[in-house]
Order: sequence, then C-alpha cells, then structure tokens
Amino acid sequence: MDFTNQLILLIGVLFLISVLASTISTRFGLPLLLVFLALGMLAGEDGPGGIRFDDVQTTYMIGTVALVVILFNGGLCTEIGSFRVGLWPALWLATVGVVVTAGLTGLAAMWFLDLHWLEGLLVGAIVGSTDAAAVFSILHSHGLRLKQRVDATLQIESGANDPMAIFLTVALVELLAAGRGDLDWAVALTFVQQMGVGAAIGAGGGRALAWLINRVALNAGLYPLLAFSGALLIFGATAVAGGSGYLAVYLAGIALGNRPLRNADDIRRFHDGMAWLSQIGMFLILGLLITPHQIVPLAAPSLLIAGVLILIARPAAVALCLLPFRFAWREQAFIAWVGLRGAVPIILALFPWLAGLENFRLYFNVAFFMVLLSLVIQGWTVAWASRLFKLQVPPSASALARRLRLEAPEGLDYELLSYRVTGDSPAMGRAWADVELPEGVRLVGLIRDGRMIDIDIDIDSDLRLQADDHVFLLGRANDLALLDPWFAASERLPEYLEPSRFFGELVLNAEASMADLTLLYGLHLDPEATAGTLEDYLNRRFDHPVVGDRARVGRVEFVVREMRGRRIAKVGLRLNVAERTKPKSERPPRA
Repeated sequence: MDFTNQLILLIGVLFLISVLASTISTRFGLPLLLVFLALGMLAGEDGPGGIRFDDVQTTYMIGTVALVVILFNGGLCTEIGSFRVGLWPALWLATVGVVVTAGLTGLAAMWFLDLHWLEGLLVGAIVGSTDAAAVFSILHSHGLRLKQRVDATLQIESGANDPMAIFLTVALVELLAAGRGDLDWAVALTFVQQMGVGAAIGAGGGRALAWLINRVALNAGLYPLLAFSGALLIFGATAVAGGSGYLAVYLAGIALGNRPLRNADDIRRFHDGMAWLSQIGMFLILGLLITPHQIVPLAAPSLLIAGVLILIARPAAVALCLLPFRFAWREQAFIAWVGLRGAVPIILALFPWLAGLENFRLYFNVAFFMVLLSLVIQGWTVAWASRLFKLQVPPSASALARRLRLEAPEGLDYELLSYRVTGDSPAMGRAWADVELPEGVRLVGLIRDGRMIDIDIDIDSDLRLQADDHVFLLGRANDLALLDPWFAASERLPEYLEPSRFFGELVLNAEASMADLTLLYGLHLDPEATAGTLEDYLNRRFDHPVVGDRARVGRVEFVVREMRGRRIAKVGLRLNVAERTKPKSERPPRA
C-alpha cells in the first residue's frame, strides 16, 4: 500500500512540474517536449530521482495509446478548408518525402555506424517522420500565425506521415528478425493494404461516430468520452483488420471535427487536454527509459547522422516533393527546417527492442539522441526561422476573439464571439449606427466597466464604443470573419506585422480591372497579364492564393489581404520606398 501511495505521489509531482514548466517554454521559446523529456531523465536512474525503469512493453503500450490520442486530436483540429492549399503537397511529403528522408539518413547511419544497409535504413525509417505539432505549439506560444499554404502543409503532413514511418519501420524489423537481407514486392503489397484499409475504416468510422454522437441522447459530460472511445475502437478495429490504425484515427478525427456535433466545444477541449496529458506522460516515461550515460559514446556519430538528416535529407525530400507545386523558395526552406523530430521516432525505436534484434539498444539510443538534437537545434529556432523567411501574417481579429460554438439545428453553424475593443480598433469611438454588421450577425450584449449594458439597436444607435468594451456578437462562422475590418487591432503585434505595414497603405477590391490598375499606377505588363480583374491576375500568379501572397510588379506590390472561401476579396497595395516617401498630394489616388 505504501508503494502505491508513493507512486501516486511521484506521478502527481512529475505531472505538476511538467504543467508548470510550460511557463518556462513560453518565456524562452523552449520546446515543451524537450522539457518533458528532461524531467523524465532527471527522475531516471542517472538523475537525482534515481528511478530504475526498463519496462519496454509498458512503455510501448502507453506510447501507442498516447499517439492515438494525439493523432485523433490533430484530426479534430484540422480544418477541411486547409486541404484546398495543403493536401497534395502534404501527401507527397508524408509518403515520398518520408521514403527519401529515411533513405538518405539510412545511408548516413550505415556509413557512420558501420551497419548493414538494411540496419541503416531501419535507423532512417525510425527518424523519418516529423512532429509539426511541436512546431505549432511553439509558434502559438509566441502568438505567431503562418501563411495558410505553409501552415496547412505542415499540419496535414504531421498527421499523415506517421503511418508511413511506422510501416517502413515494421517492415524492416520483420525482415531483420527473419534474417532476410533484401526487399521484395510483398512489402509494397502490405503498404497498399495498410493505407487502403486505414483510409477506408478511418473515413467511414469518423462519419459513423459523428452520426452516433448527434443521434444518442447522453449526459453532456459523456459526449467527449463517446468520441474518445470511438477513436480507440477505430484504431483497434483497423489494426486487427490489417490496416494502419494511426492513419485511420487521424482521418476519423478530421471527419468528426469538420461536422456539426453535439457539445462540439466540450469534445475539442477534452481531447486537447487529453493530448497534452498524453504528450506529458509519454515523454516522461520515455525520459525514464533512457540511460544518459549509454548515449554519450554515440554522441559523435549521432551528431553526424542528425546533420545529414537536417541539412541534406529533409531539404532534399522537401525540394523533390514540392517540385510539382508552386511554393516560393522561402516556403520550401522553412518547411525543410521545420522537420522537427518528436515522440514518434522514440516510440518506433522500441520496435527493434520488442522484436529482440541484436542492436536494439543502438537503434534506441541513436534515435533518442537525434530527437534531442532536433528539439534543441530546430525547435528553439522555429519562431526565428518564421521571421527570417517572412512567412508570418497578421492574425485576424476573429482568430484573437473568444469563440463559443452553439448548439443549433443540424446544418447551422452558429458561434458566439467576444471582441475586446482596443485603442486602435477601427470601431473605437464609432456609434453603432456606423458599424456595418454583416447580414445575419446580431449584437447580443456589451460589457463596460464590468457591467452588462442593455442595448436596443434602434434606440441606442448613437452609443459609441470605448476602449476595453467587450462586444458579444452572434452569427455564422463565415459571417463573423467579416467583422475583422472593424475589430482588428495592431497594438498587440510587432511593428512588421502591423496591417498597414504588412499589406500596404491602400486596400483594393479584388474585382478591380487589372487594365485600369496598370494604367493608373504606370505598370508595365503584357496585354495577356492585364486581362480580367486583379483576382484573375493573382490566380494566374499563384495556384491557390492565400493571405500574405505577394506579387511585385515594377514599383508596386500586390498583397492578398482577405479571402472569402476560395475567392480573393481584398488586396493590399504596397508602394516602393521612394513612392511612399512622396507627399500625399503626389501619390496616386486610392483605387
């Protein structure tokens, strides 16, 4: 009994410290995963905790469940709209990219560790997948927002590349365990089976789970548990059927998260918390499993292999996979640098251990050391790299607002938004009669100085908004995004992300005639380029335009400022430095 109580106390202390350590991560830009790993190592046999732990079977079970939870939550948080700009590039990175990365890294491992070529490929497969979820936690802790094309590609890749790495690792472990030294077509057939079964059960299971949640009447607190149990069921059923359970559970999360659901916010908050719990628990136990003094002799070759992975293998894979797509070099460079390694490689390094391969300790220690290097080198520089490659965009006001999705009849997507009026919000000092609300959006209430003010739009239309007012508005999600021009504020943003500096001084309608703009601003373009509207011109420049895309023409630069679905709505116009320093009377009129 005393041992049980002491174990509970220890677990509570470790989790409490891990949660509080997030403040350190936010302040110094340190990847949280690295903090969790460090705490586990400090509690281990080489640290002050002195805990001796080598139960690889328990570690594998906990790691598998944790990955299921993390991937399912990743699917829940993936907006289907991001597939428009990121699906195909991400799929190439998640399949061909993983193979290329594993192959080049495997060659380096074979050379620097003096291994058989299959053993080298196994090391490459173990560290072949990225953990972009760690990247987004770092970016979000800094309040950074990436261009949608880059953000969507990384987000989809992070959820879709794990099944490929797992498949390669399992296939190579089975070959080595059977004493075989070559590959055959059976591996390709197994891959098709794993991906096909996983995709079918995942997509179908997610839809079925959404249908069940909307049809069954339960206590509100049970809906998140219903979704959680459904995720475990889909993973287990897919694995038993010979498919990739990891792919299935990620697709199930996407199918579930992009449908109207009962208690949708409760389900998302619950799984977000469970994902954090899973990451903390998984990295703590992985930190306990590692013995630091055993990885020191492997530091030099591991550093060399990590250098090949970061500087050669990942960039080569990104360049090859994004070749068919029109990604700017800055976007490719950032995606290549953000090949951050995290939980999956360490879990995959347990497979040779469980299979009893001869060099299982070597694989595990090398993978662990490479993950540490990746978290330190790449994880600590993600925010810096996003600024270096100029891939940040100003956050929208609706993204900064507090959102609450409301229960509504099926097919209706209503949300309640809370905006805080700041000193430089365009709505500041305006009367309600001057604030143009989109059709279908209604004012629900206004809180001023801690008191709710009852407002009748017809009677109180001259009521003026003040700083620190909290405005509550009800409407559909797509309509609420149109409120940004009124409630956007730049005082929280660094200077280079201020809308007027980022998008330019002038705001143009995307339906403006390109021929008229060419004449007005003295641009030199071919007649074919001036055909149609400004939107047509930008669509010809970019396959799938996103906010922040820039097209420079002579002395001016057009910047996509606002998207409505797949259409460009507003475009910013930046004049060159010489032009912007002219007196206002000498500037061209606003289009």
